[in-house]
Amino acid sequence: MSHIGPTAQPDKRALRREFLAVRNGLTADDVREAALSLAERALGMPEVARAHAVAAYVSVGAEPGTLTLLDALRARGVRVLLPALLPDNDLDWGEYTGEDSLALVRHGGRMALSEPAGERLGPDAVTEADVVLLPGLAVDGRGMRLGRGGGSYDRVLARLDRAGARPALLVLLYDSEVVAHVPAEPHDRPVDAVVTPSGVRRFK
Repeated sequence: MSHIGPTAQPDKRALRREFLAVRNGLTADDVREAALSLAERALGMPEVARAHAVAAYVSVGAEPGTLTLLDALRARGVRVLLPALLPDNDLDWGEYTGEDSLALVRHGGRMALSEPAGERLGPDAVTEADVVLLPGLAVDGRGMRLGRGGGSYDRVLARLDRAGARPALLVLLYDSEVVAHVPAEPHDRPVDAVVTPSGVRRFK
């Protein structure tokens, strides 16, 4: 059976539930320790070390933690851009200048997201980033990423393509979330590397 097109959707939904269930079983200590390792691994990557601007996001719940990394990037003088979810699921961007620059925003019935509280820079601001961190639930050996299903980052990737921007695309995951295969559709784009607490794996 083909895993392209609409047939991929139930597979993706079931996989998302499985990965989220495992994440929900992690303790606060597990998440904190992983965040420290993820920051250390990511900061050691050449493309991150030379970046002037990084588009990232604030992790929520048991997601692989990003705040340690965001603060370390800021301390290096890197410009950190964070997304703000728009009503149509597209993303606007604002600058991260520390935890006091964040506001907790609830979008309908969904979980509350930490978003930049300051000036909005517009959806195209992401095209200025040298590195883009994409949230995900899993990645496979081809670099294909399983996202949360909202489509926001599909728009980001399409916007980067249209602008001719070629930032390094990275996904931060737990070690168990690097898997043999995730369902992919024609518009899906592979990431360049996955960062896990135990190391970095590159796909091209």
